Amino acid sequence: MSYFEFKFTDSVMYVKGVGPNRAKAMERLNIFTKYDLLTHYPRGYEDQSEITPIARAQIDEQGVFVGKLSNINLRETSRLKIITAILTDSSGSVQVTWFNQEYLMKKLHNGTRIMIIGKLKFDSWNCVMSINQINSFAILEPGEEISLGIKPIYPLTAALTQSVFRTAIRNLLDAMPPIKEILPASIITRLKLIPLDTAMRQIHFPDDEQSLRLARRRLAFDELFLIQCGLMLIKRKNTEEKLGITCKKNGALVKKVFESLPFQLTDDQLKTFKTVAKDMQSKLPMRRLIQGDVGSGKTVVAMLALVKAVENGYQGAMMAPTEILAVQHYNNFVKMLGDFGIRVGLLSAKVTRSKKMRTEVYEKIANHEFDIVVGTHALIQDEVKFANLGLVITDEQHRFGVAQRANLSQKSKAVPDMIVMTATPIPRTMTLTVYGDLEVSLIKQMPPGRKPIKTSVKNIRQRKKVYEFVREQILKGRQAYVVCPLIERSESATLNYIDPATEMYEMLSRGIFKGIKCALIHGKINPAEKDEIMEKFHDGEIKLLVSTTVIEVGVDVPNATVMVIENAERFGLSQLHQLRGRVGRGSEESFCILISNSKQGAAAARLDLMESTTDGFKLAEEDLQLRGPGQFFGESQHGLPDLKVANVFRDVDTLVEARNAAESVLSTDDGLNYFEELRQNLALAYGDKFSQINQA
Repeated sequence: MSYFEFKFTDSVMYVKGVGPNRAKAMERLNIFTKYDLLTHYPRGYEDQSEITPIARAQIDEQGVFVGKLSNINLRETSRLKIITAILTDSSGSVQVTWFNQEYLMKKLHNGTRIMIIGKLKFDSWNCVMSINQINSFAILEPGEEISLGIKPIYPLTAALTQSVFRTAIRNLLDAMPPIKEILPASIITRLKLIPLDTAMRQIHFPDDEQSLRLARRRLAFDELFLIQCGLMLIKRKNTEEKLGITCKKNGALVKKVFESLPFQLTDDQLKTFKTVAKDMQSKLPMRRLIQGDVGSGKTVVAMLALVKAVENGYQGAMMAPTEILAVQHYNNFVKMLGDFGIRVGLLSAKVTRSKKMRTEVYEKIANHEFDIVVGTHALIQDEVKFANLGLVITDEQHRFGVAQRANLSQKSKAVPDMIVMTATPIPRTMTLTVYGDLEVSLIKQMPPGRKPIKTSVKNIRQRKKVYEFVREQILKGRQAYVVCPLIERSESATLNYIDPATEMYEMLSRGIFKGIKCALIHGKINPAEKDEIMEKFHDGEIKLLVSTTVIEVGVDVPNATVMVIENAERFGLSQLHQLRGRVGRGSEESFCILISNSKQGAAAARLDLMESTTDGFKLAEEDLQLRGPGQFFGESQHGLPDLKVANVFRDVDTLVEARNAAESVLSTDDGLNYFEELRQNLALAYGDKFSQINQA
């Protein structure tokens, strides 16, 4: 039995005022059903409580203007198409200006009655006052009454207007029966949450600011509560309901490998390994996320965990996102573990190209002739059978989905321990929400001897000096990267100011770096050629590598000391930090140079921050605040719907409340039954979005 008699799974075309044509337009907004329409929340609101007489309009203050249009005109410049018109009400007249919206010429006519929300500015082109900063407008029908109040502003396509969309939402709300509660009454009462039905209606058409605030809090709480319940159930399934392998305390083999390390572990590395070892000695399966900044030494901790598994008679598997990285891990493990009789195997696309080699590797894995297997996605192929898999590690975990990790874990008779590692720093609030099913360890200290990378921002006019410096470094025996945001100019014809990798390579290799071995690498190059280029760069044969972001996760090249990032404003902070981490991996002083023409705004602020800090966690916090959390919560993570109302920075208190509430609900058998019933009812009412809510 559904919680709702109203069928939200019906097509949106059946909402009054929508129909087939507007439904087609709504599909571009990922609106297919009535539920999709209901949860297409406003991106903002306008206070239209009072109409502003034109004669009383103030410069730079937003107003609500209602009048009739006349003198409508379209003119074109080299870059703009400009519509101007005169808006007249009973108090006076003012010019109205639209930029690059020539399609409006078919809708605007002399005598058209219109409501415009915008700001009055001085039009220096015509030396007149003009409403040219228009937030929204609505063409009014003759005799149409104006509805004042707080109006929602929706993200739309050009085929839809705010007026049409608001009418569709209003008609949907009018047709809906009251929405029944999904939360336990005790939580609603204790946290003083408004009813769900009220929240759903007020989020679209709030009575006042207080009503809007309460609606946002309720809907944000529901989103976060559902996610926390789902993650806790995943965690419970992987621990309390499943027995894992049990390792003994660290023995002679772990001790020998530990003592053979050519460097001393940092306090963070030691603490993390001790925690991992304790997890592995438990009867419950380990599920641990190791977060560590670029170059912090996560791989050493992973290697020691693999050795512990081997010492206890198990096999270990480590999955990397690229063949280059898998080969690097394999070579390092062979070098460091070969003397201890630990047999390390490699399974990657290069290996599997030969049927004979592929069969041989498969047999050795199945017969326990390999203790540790390092590989790429090839590890999760159906043909791969482990004899006794005890530990699964995924490197750069954000490159793998939940299903891929689960596929590797299922190649064991028992439930293997699991470590996921990422060099992408994730703020605590995001970790709590996205990785709520995992225990988290942080490695923030950098190994001793690592020199901080000197980062500087340069404008386009300083490019010549930048590359003269790079050439000097190469002539001293160093190597360098040049990173571009695009492969070819054709990818984005409108971004003519961006220098793509192909053109940059031609310019540099034939210009200032003529006579120096240069190479170009990007995502369209076939994998075999890409591997060959990276090997030559690693071996020092190639001195300058021009690239796109394919080198974000790559091999360690200790001799590479300079990273130049072109059009740096096109990248987020976290990505810039990842790219910067490709240099500074040796003992020599290293440099990261960001070339950008951005002089102000958010882009310039990001680059200034890159100059001032090398703390990846601080950069991640700032990046998420500047760019938004995006789809951290998408189905690629754990099968739950994206957050539409909640914001993990603005709603930290609500997040904590939701987590505590989820813990209290799921602490009893009744709570488990409640959540399972809730999941099924939501799936029936809303469709597939909730069908996997606790089955990730």
